[in-house]
Amino acid sequence: MKIYTRTGDAGKTGVIGGRVDKDDERVEAYGTVDELNCYLGQAMSFMDPEKFGDLLEDLLTVQHELFDCGSDLALLKQELRPFKVTAEMVDNLETWIDKYDAETPDITRFILPGGSRGSAALHICRTVCRRAERRVVTLARTQEINVEVRRYLNRLSDLFFTIARTANFREGQTDVEYVRSAEVFRRKK
Repeated sequence: MKIYTRTGDAGKTGVIGGRVDKDDERVEAYGTVDELNCYLGQAMSFMDPEKFGDLLEDLLTVQHELFDCGSDLALLKQELRPFKVTAEMVDNLETWIDKYDAETPDITRFILPGGSRGSAALHICRTVCRRAERRVVTLARTQEINVEVRRYLNRLSDLFFTIARTANFREGQTDVEYVRSAEVFRRKK
């Protein structure tokens, strides 16, 4: 099989159920999800498997689920096949958020991105995830989507924030608080 097909030379690309312009909102949405998956792979490469084995296992699951998100976003009509991203996948993210959040110290202020290399890379994932979510919101205004993808991306950015803090904590790095704001978060109970 050849990698190049030449079918996109005229500015169109194949999606599930047809062809669209390469700058179509649908392509922008799943393309940003693909970009996020690449950044996630990079972030994972910065994490020591001895310290982060559990986290890396969960993030590998996220990588597969991001492919599912992209697949659902590339689907022109739901009648062509069932959606892959489910509410249970969103629930699973919430379970991980709670688990990793319990490991980290309380926060009361906004956190500046950075600290350990893994944490900094995970903060990049968080912001790219937010951009992917915005692209999906834009797409949903005019085209049919799996709404669970939007929910998944919203929750995933929260997971990236939480595990960025976990990465710092496990590396012995202190999160840097944004000191020019008042306390805006409640302490854990």
